[in-house]
Amino acid sequence: MTNDFNIQEYMTKGVERVVSDAIKATLKNPKESAYMAKFALASKAASKKRAGLEKEGEHIPPFLIASITSSCNLHCAGCYSRCNNATEDTEPVQQLSDEDWLKVFDEADDLGVSFILLAGGEPLLRKGVIEAAGKKQNILFPIFTNGTYMADKYFDMFDKNRNLVPIMSIEGEKEATDNRRGEGVYDKLVSNMDELNRRGLIYGSSVTVTTENLKDVSSEKFISMLSDKGCKAVIFVEFVPVTEESKHLAPGDEDREYLKKEIARLRVEHPEMVFVSFPGDEKSSGGCIAAGRGFFHINSHGGAEPCPFSPYSDINVKDSSLREAINSKLFKALQSEGVLLDDHDGGCVLYEKRKEVEALLGNAV
Repeated sequence: MTNDFNIQEYMTKGVERVVSDAIKATLKNPKESAYMAKFALASKAASKKRAGLEKEGEHIPPFLIASITSSCNLHCAGCYSRCNNATEDTEPVQQLSDEDWLKVFDEADDLGVSFILLAGGEPLLRKGVIEAAGKKQNILFPIFTNGTYMADKYFDMFDKNRNLVPIMSIEGEKEATDNRRGEGVYDKLVSNMDELNRRGLIYGSSVTVTTENLKDVSSEKFISMLSDKGCKAVIFVEFVPVTEESKHLAPGDEDREYLKKEIARLRVEHPEMVFVSFPGDEKSSGGCIAAGRGFFHINSHGGAEPCPFSPYSDINVKDSSLREAINSKLFKALQSEGVLLDDHDGGCVLYEKRKEVEALLGNAV
């Protein structure tokens, strides 16, 4: 990595690759390819907006992660959201309303944000927010769901709003998925895949990569199964340990290198699918892209955080604009102090450097 690394150019190229891969993946589906062609134009226009603001000295990330609820019906082993108390079994308090989220989406559209990842908790518990997202056709909304609430009302909504793309969490085959997520979850996911495929709807899978399932989830057998069921995107999310007991599950440098090579192979052998790795090989690609460099996170209460694994905030979108949140003191401090570029063992630099983040937060508020 060099000092003249251009984050705007890097992120724009990343967006272009994802969009280009998505167009290839949907060529045989007229409805989806028509939407993707329109989205490609919207994405180019958004990139121009961001480039214009960059020239004026303002960096706008192309991605936003929005955790739209703190409720979830599952208790997945090692869930970072529950360990951070971002997901609880109690009734949600002071969460952003459907209207609040629509305001966030409107502002994101105006600024040139191209992708908003909807997460939770379980995002399908917030039907009103999903409907609001459907209105913003210039933005692609991958919805990270456990899949258990998928029913006709959602299948119909996804059919009408092609910018809503369900990304269902799966841990590999039946035993691995049910062990982590609960008995019967795998069968429900397969049923959902069959129905989405039958309706010609684009969808993807999110896989939490650990030292235990790394080879299985990147294997030809697993990827071919997903491809045969019409899955068009696989997002590999490296496990981030939030307890000492689970540290052994976090992929190390050797594991990440293995995954990187496997993804390169899969992109060649499966052009019908899009493959994304998070955080990916950040050490050789300009450092961590959180805290507004490539994306940032808004929690269910409106707090703007560096990322879901770094739950620290000094500004809330209830009291400020999205633009102000992007330019928060904490984000600026993380960028200028070089924490995002720091060397680390692997996995999430912001989680590993949480004491430094807490210190910067103390100075920012």
